[in-house]
Amino acid sequence: MTASRLCPPVASIAFTPGEPAGIGPDLCAHLLDHPLRPHLVAIADPELIRERTRALGRAVEPVAADTPATAVPANGLRVEAVALAVASTPGKLDTRNSGYVLDALRPRRCRLPDGRYAALVTGPVHKGIINEAGIAFSGHTEFLAERVGGHPVMMLAPAPGLRVALATTHLSLHAVAAAITPTTLETVIRILDRDLRQRFGIARPRIVVCGLNPHAGEGGHLGREEVEVIGPVLQRLTAEGMVLQGPVPADTVFTPPCLARTDVVLAMYHDQGLPVLKHLGFGRSVNITLGLPIIRTSVDHGTALDLAGSGNADSGSLFAAIDTAFELARVSAR
Repeated sequence: MTASRLCPPVASIAFTPGEPAGIGPDLCAHLLDHPLRPHLVAIADPELIRERTRALGRAVEPVAADTPATAVPANGLRVEAVALAVASTPGKLDTRNSGYVLDALRPRRCRLPDGRYAALVTGPVHKGIINEAGIAFSGHTEFLAERVGGHPVMMLAPAPGLRVALATTHLSLHAVAAAITPTTLETVIRILDRDLRQRFGIARPRIVVCGLNPHAGEGGHLGREEVEVIGPVLQRLTAEGMVLQGPVPADTVFTPPCLARTDVVLAMYHDQGLPVLKHLGFGRSVNITLGLPIIRTSVDHGTALDLAGSGNADSGSLFAAIDTAFELARVSAR
């Protein structure tokens, strides 16, 4: 998706830069190059944005969030103000700012899902420092789902025509098999089918489902999950009219012949699908959360503390996330 396809935008999009010591605030300087910048609203500390971008030689001037898009100056960025607890230094985490990071994500700040913003684009956060602050936090996805409802499904898209969704997300490997139940798997597949129709405009989504075990279990000789859980769910949903293939061995699902026949690959766990995807498109991928009553996209990288304040942050994934958010909002509004 490119910005030129997205004009005129359907509404404003909210953007949270994330961890203040990371590259999120740096990326605000790159927003000066995005053609839809007047339609973005950062949920952040205005002084953080002003000071960090000035230090990078590309000063961004925060303006009020309710400024009309047509009145945003050439170096301006609309900002919904949230105050840091303490001043932030690039590359140096501080537990005292963990509350700031989460406050920016709260629905009352993002004005979601009440309609003020058509979608939310999130920058990288540091899970470790938030937990060190005494706040239980496993990720953006779970945090948002607890507050707006829904069953979140994580999907990444590194390139046109390639999408990878996850049946489970941030679980230790030994917990994955128990988490793949018939109810959970059916829920995930139904969300994929629905959201690919409603948000991506795909009339009959083709979903290829990975097996959990090597060789998709070899008929039950290398594991029973394909026989007892995955296969029966696919048979039942196929009988309803869904276009499903699987369970397919994960070591062959990313071959060109298989990908040519699919709109999304459903992997059973995080490191089954994402290493291949990130090899193909790291720095250009978009993390899309399906199954929520809001549209949320995110960058595919972390806080990159070692790059914060250096001017070397790459905005490729952020721009892809912004363009995808506008496109999904436009399709959903039809």
